[in-house]
Parts: sequence; C-alpha cells; structure tokens
Amino acid sequence: MNLDSLYSELTLKTGAKLALVVLDGLGDIATKPQGEVTPLEAASTPNLDLLVADGVAQGRMIPVAPGITPGSGPGHLGLFGYDPLEFQVGRGVIEALGLGVELKAGDVCARANFATLNAKGIVTDRRAGRIATEVCEQLCALLSKNVKKIGDTEVIIRPGKEHRFVVIFRGKGLEGPLTDADPNREGFAIPTVKPRDPKSAKQKKTAKLVADFYKAALPVLAKKKPANGFLMRGIAHQPAIPLFEERYKLKPACLAVYPMYKGLAQLVGMKKIEGPQTIAEQFERYVAEYDNYDFFFIHFKYTDKYGEDGNFEGKKQAIEEFDAALPILLGRKPDVLAITGDHSTPCSMKSHSWHPQPVLLHSACSGSDKLERFTETGANMGSLGVFEAKHLIRLMQANAKMFDKFGA
Repeated sequence: MNLDSLYSELTLKTGAKLALVVLDGLGDIATKPQGEVTPLEAASTPNLDLLVADGVAQGRMIPVAPGITPGSGPGHLGLFGYDPLEFQVGRGVIEALGLGVELKAGDVCARANFATLNAKGIVTDRRAGRIATEVCEQLCALLSKNVKKIGDTEVIIRPGKEHRFVVIFRGKGLEGPLTDADPNREGFAIPTVKPRDPKSAKQKKTAKLVADFYKAALPVLAKKKPANGFLMRGIAHQPAIPLFEERYKLKPACLAVYPMYKGLAQLVGMKKIEGPQTIAEQFERYVAEYDNYDFFFIHFKYTDKYGEDGNFEGKKQAIEEFDAALPILLGRKPDVLAITGDHSTPCSMKSHSWHPQPVLLHSACSGSDKLERFTETGANMGSLGVFEAKHLIRLMQANAKMFDKFGA
C-alpha cells in the first residue's frame, strides 16, 4: 500500500471547513541592503499577529525538492497535495484552462509573454514593460486575424492579463512537452524549441509547428514596440490527473484573479468562482460561499509580482494590503486555516527561488508555537519544522480530524 492509498483508506467526512490562503511568492531572504529583514518581517501585520496570538503552528515548506526552484504550476500542485515530480503539467495548459478555453484531446498549449526585441532579435524586456491588458487584447486580435492556421493545424490565441496570453495548437498528431522558446532572462535570443523526447515523432512535428508559428507571427508584430516579439513556455498537452474531491473527500472552490491559478484549480476539479478582483472581495465571496464548499483555495498574486520586480517596498505593502483584508475571512474562520506561499520570490533575486516558504497552520488542535508574529525567522523555530509542500493538505486534513486511527 502506498501513502496516498493509506490516506484514502483512513479518510473520514467530517463536514469541516478548510481554507488554503496562498500569498504567491511570499517567502523572501534577509539581505544587508534590505536591512537584514524580509518584506514579511518589515510589514505591519496586526491581524496576522492576532491570529498568531490565538495559537498557530509554523514551519517552512520545500516546494519540490532541496535546491529546486519551482514554477507556479509545480508550486501550487504541491500545495494541492500532488507530488510535482509525479504530476507535471505544462504552464500553457494551466493558463488556457484559466482563461476558460475548452481543451480537446490532442490540443497543445503554450503560455506566452509579449516581449521587446532589439534589431538583432535579442530579448531586451521579457514582459514588454508589462503592457496594459487592453494592449495585449489588441495584439492578440491582430495575431488571430493574421495567423489562423498553419498547414492543417488551427491556431487559437487568447489574451490574458497585462503581457500574458496563450496559444493553442489544434490539429492531428501533436504532442508535448517541448523545451521553452524563452531564454528566461534578458540579453539572449529566443531559443528554438525542441522535443523533450527526441524519439517522439509527434513532438518533432509540434516543434516544427511552433517554429513555423514564429515565422508567421513575428513579422505581424515587428513595428509594435514595446511588444514586438513574444516568448513561449510550458508547451504541452493536458495530462490525466486525479480529481481533488475524489482524492480528499472535500468539495473544493477556487477564488483567484489571475487565469493561471484558476487553471491550476480547474485542472484538479475545483470550482472557479468568478467575479472578485481584490483580496477583500475574495474574502467577502468566501464568506458568502462558506456553506457551499468544504475547501477554499484563495490566491493573492501581488507579493510575487513585486518580488519579481525587486520592489521590496511594494512587496511589503502588498502584505499589508492582505493583512488589512484578513478580518473579513477571520470573521467566519474556517475550522482549519493555512496561510503560506507557493514558493519564495526574493526581492534581491527578482525571481522565484528554492528557499523554503513560511507556512502558518491554525485549528482547534494545531497547538501554539508561542511566537509573536508570522515571519520567516519565526517559522524557522516552529513546530511544523521543514517539510515538503505536498504534505500540507494532509496536515490540514489531520487538523480537521479527517483521518481514522491507523492500526490497532
């Protein structure tokens, strides 16, 4: 019997309410230029402080494995209890689902960014200055008008937020995953995609299709600075994955603003609750939907966004914005509440990192670590210790008394 089978055998339905609140990229590192504190430590968080005083367990989580820097997909799948090494999902699939695209068998999806290229084709800005969503929509419409098909393959383009969009290739004999058409840093040309499996004829066909798409699409954008190019990553087809409700005996809902996180939730069978655009609105909707679901995934993006920009003050203020809205959720506190990040995004690095993210767990039986605040430093001393993120959902279930006794 493997561990998941054991958990399933022991699982009880108790009617408990669980909430997983994710501040994207929450974790950070203290550096001398930043005063040897993290944004979480520097932020004024009176409501988090009150929650800690009420009694919580704290710790740090490894999103994938020691030293491995995760993307948002693996980071969130781990939080949902799916081993990110076992369940690998292309970012394009996640983004497409989040935008409401109904995928068909054989569709290959790519998550794309509008970018700025110089005259030699070198990437000078991977996000094209974070163009407005309205500009992204106009550019996607232009591409859709000019590149509808490549051979016998249909090309579907859908705008996301700011510089982000998705491309879906719909045709016969296609398959992922492919390598990225993204150097992942400025100062380099867009790399040519290649099959992850060099022996796969379907992946070879798909790689050629992506190359042909670039040949057709880049001339359309040539004069559209700052968004005169684009990058593509997470090029893959949709895999089979067990549904959340079947796996955990919990009816789940997702409250997220950005399409990618809605897509991740939809991938595992969570109900997407549309409408809320701010964290306060998300918490208000949680209260309104409290009786309709057993598990709530609530996502807050801006800690990650400011971390990637290297904006310490912005990340600190985003944490304070989150804290100011927290009383709405705490007014109808779930039986089990976890607050954490999907990974760390240190401002000093301007990128995701491998550093374990802090986690807070509150329930009637979580116990108290007798700490004053929720910070990276405090989490280092917490009773949860350092553990893999894929175990968090099981700890939440245990705190909800959802597991029967194992053995005599």
